[in-house]
Amino acid sequence: MFVLTENNSLANRFLAELRDKETQQNAMRFRNNLERLGEIFAYEISKTLSFQKQDVETQLGIKGTYQISQDVVLVTILRAGLPLHQGLLNFFDTAENAFIGAYRGKHDDKEAFEIEMDYITSPDIHGKVLVISDPMLATGKSIEKAYHAMLRYGVPAKTHIVSAIASRRGVRFIQARLPQCRLWVGDVDEEMNSKSYIVPGLGDAGDLAFGGKV
Repeated sequence: MFVLTENNSLANRFLAELRDKETQQNAMRFRNNLERLGEIFAYEISKTLSFQKQDVETQLGIKGTYQISQDVVLVTILRAGLPLHQGLLNFFDTAENAFIGAYRGKHDDKEAFEIEMDYITSPDIHGKVLVISDPMLATGKSIEKAYHAMLRYGVPAKTHIVSAIASRRGVRFIQARLPQCRLWVGDVDEEMNSKSYIVPGLGDAGDLAFGGKV
């Protein structure tokens, strides 16, 4: 697992602003900070990909370089995942894209819930590098369901899961249930409340990015 805050960088400021309840009043800044994190994650993930040598012709000669030789498919869970997805897409700008509509169903008396999924669109992912992004990794249930839903479109060569903030429980869940996937998170919080929201977390990422819902 890769955790951005294990090494101090500008990512600390972006994460701090995402959490700060005063800065959160600016929805555009909230979206921009998620997008910035997506770009950082894309850069870090790119280091794990395969490259092949390629010559580039300049106005004065030929220069050898290396370019990514694997196809990348970016997947996000609507709607909260869109800004993080955009940051990944800014760097993986030739990637194909997939989108999943998933949300928490009604809580029962014990505050348990199931993940509902009502929309998915995807290209063929067989043999490609899959990058699934969702800003909050709480229980891990939605990511697990999204991953298995994507398998109807092929078997990826490798899968990366990206979240801005994860709970310790969610990390353990993904590592146990999806050991073939690599986790990339901005920071890890130790607790969740009775409704499975990460504490201290940042709140509802979808509402903060795009406004409240009825």
